[in-house]
Amino acid sequence: MTPTRSSRLQHHREVPRRPIQLLAAAVGAVFLLVGALGFVPGITANYDELSFAGHHAGALLLGVFAVSVLHNLVHVAFGVAGLLMSGTARQAAIYLVGGGAIYLVLWLYGIAIDHDSAANFVPVNTADNWLHLGLGAGMVTLGLVSRRAG
Repeated sequence: MTPTRSSRLQHHREVPRRPIQLLAAAVGAVFLLVGALGFVPGITANYDELSFAGHHAGALLLGVFAVSVLHNLVHVAFGVAGLLMSGTARQAAIYLVGGGAIYLVLWLYGIAIDHDSAANFVPVNTADNWLHLGLGAGMVTLGLVSRRAG
């Protein structure tokens, strides 16, 4: 007996995405957007001061957050990773919890270094530090809570 067209379609239905996968994809999309916006004059103040890296970069995303080409590229890569890792619930959890942990380490790094030193190669400023704390805590929380919720 040959399967009918409708039974073949039912067999190949896409499995619904779990909430944790949707959250990882949403976080990834936001990082991708933020990374791209870091290259847009007007959205990034002092765009003419955008350098590849270093604490001398004067470019400010939304006039507040220190950015550089490296910083923007990291956001883009982090966004792409989130979109790719949202394919399975396990990978989505790894992205959210692991990525959140990375941002918490970046927060610690940002508060430990002198923002006017060569160690601030990303670069980060006080606004970035607070954002990294919020992102790190938020991503870890989303990853843990949504993983438990099923």
